[in-house]
Amino acid sequence: MDFGQNIPEWDGHGLAENAAVGHVPVLLKEAIDFLAVKRGGTYLDATVGLGGHSFEIAKRLGAPGHLIGFDKDPAALEVASRLLLVASKPSSMQPTTSNEQLATRDWPTVTLIHASYAEVAEHVAPNSLDGILADLGVSSLQLGDPARGFSFQADGPLDMRMNPMSGRTAEQVVNHIDERELADVIYEFGEERRSRRIARAIVRSRPIQTTKQLVDVVSAAARSMKHERIHPATRTFQALRIFVNRELDDLKALLVTAPRVLKPGGRLVVISFHSLEDRIVKDAMREGAKQGLYRLLTKKPVTATEEEIDRNPRSRSAKMRAAERM
Repeated sequence: MDFGQNIPEWDGHGLAENAAVGHVPVLLKEAIDFLAVKRGGTYLDATVGLGGHSFEIAKRLGAPGHLIGFDKDPAALEVASRLLLVASKPSSMQPTTSNEQLATRDWPTVTLIHASYAEVAEHVAPNSLDGILADLGVSSLQLGDPARGFSFQADGPLDMRMNPMSGRTAEQVVNHIDERELADVIYEFGEERRSRRIARAIVRSRPIQTTKQLVDVVSAAARSMKHERIHPATRTFQALRIFVNRELDDLKALLVTAPRVLKPGGRLVVISFHSLEDRIVKDAMREGAKQGLYRLLTKKPVTATEEEIDRNPRSRSAKMRAAERM
């Protein structure tokens, strides 16, 4: 599915819809600064989400530029298309913000692709990109919809798929893989030390069909320790989401592809939200630097300011790393 075709008429609500679902791009200024967006360039947002970072990139590209956006989630792409694709189309409605007025005057070509960023090499030519941005966080659209099953804070079906049209659901994983494999998944992808106890409790409680059922089982098994800062189900939910969506495998594929599709001088900027992702990004960039592929732009990860954390608490765990293609 390529959202560059059959664009819906712009209804003037792209920005408002983005705000309505609580979408606040993390490390926005820092990401844009490290990308060093050039007018007329070609840039890839590997996780376009609801289009917050992409909109800021597009504003700087202007009409000669090209923005390419990937996302597994068709619902997110639909929202992003209203913000990014139709922003350049004249409308009978008067634009309501200065950003929208800018968009109608000087907007790049925008191509949105419904696919994982692991498939970038199938859609993007070698040495064609001036920059790649990947924000690896789960979007507010996904977390805020109980029917998607990502959040343990609301009851819903155990789905957790970024692309709800393909792949195994979290319910299928929880109910059908054996106890040992389930424990390994929870330990490896959730870094949960109580993984065996939790897996045993899950297997004994099958079938588990909703997020609330899973939260109750995990919470009872984990026996939350005093002063524990996070909910006892946090790591188990993270582990299942990563496993269901093959997130770490996809990230590794993107990092292998990045130096092939970037032009010399092109920038790679990655925002991660947990230690597993950050370790993979750090190792790939450092190895690339040793091989002469990259110049590292961040010796240590860039993190959110206290002001941003106050405004957007989910930015607290964000870490951004950047490198330049040699």
